[in-house]
Amino acid sequence: MVRRLQLWQAPNTRFLVLRDQDSGDCRVIKQNLLDKCKAAHKPKTIVRIACHELESFYIGDLKAVEKGLGLSGLSRLQNKRKYREPDSIFNPARELVGLTKNDYQKVSGSRAIGRYLDLGNNLSHSFNVLIKAIKRILANDCENVHATP
Repeated sequence: MVRRLQLWQAPNTRFLVLRDQDSGDCRVIKQNLLDKCKAAHKPKTIVRIACHELESFYIGDLKAVEKGLGLSGLSRLQNKRKYREPDSIFNPARELVGLTKNDYQKVSGSRAIGRYLDLGNNLSHSFNVLIKAIKRILANDCENVHATP
């Protein structure tokens, strides 16, 4: 990552690094990534951690999963206690595979679901923090983007 950032030639480029937390400590992971950004002389790079996995974002919007995978009945599960806080699900990828009866595959499923994610209505806190950071980048307010957890 350090080398890629160092070799990037386009001026005024903004960087955002997104990584799964998996089973690691999100603070340690984030600090390691921030250290790499500093080493690459890109200290304004924004780092966000998906808790626990990117699939938490999809579980936070089961309507998008339904549409993306051509399934029915998933969105009604959104109000179940388990799915109201998708970032607390330990293995969201496995949960998503089970919910979709094996229809979800990491790459193809992400491509299919992503276009339907409702940016303003997702129950994943880490997704909402990511979207807020992206909006700040687009508003060219990178100085204040690091203040958000």
